[in-house]
Amino acid sequence: MARVKGGPRAHARHRKVIKAAKGYYGRRKSCFRTAVQAVEKAGQYAYRDRRTKKRDFRKLWIQRINAAARMHGLKYSTLMHGLKLSGIELDRKSLSEIAIHDEKGFEAIAKQAQAALDKAEKAAA
Repeated sequence: MARVKGGPRAHARHRKVIKAAKGYYGRRKSCFRTAVQAVEKAGQYAYRDRRTKKRDFRKLWIQRINAAARMHGLKYSTLMHGLKLSGIELDRKSLSEIAIHDEKGFEAIAKQAQAALDKAEKAAA
């Protein structure tokens, strides 16, 4: 029986890895063995950082909301509690966009939250 080396398949696999390593530095882009390692590691980083990105954006939105809330005399946690009491269901991403682009709108939201807090405080007393 004749020996089969699988040349076209191997060449296609190598080409796929080298293409994925395009733009890497030094031998990582041209040498198959190092390219395989580099592409695998890049995939691990990409997988991990897709999850990290969600955390980072949430942190950013919270910082923006907190900065805007403090301009209206509230802390972030107090504002969020007031929003919950007043029945305003806005997510952090939307709130941060409102805080950046629509200052008067955010001011109205903050006033509603403060009113709900005052009302709850009176009911407790």
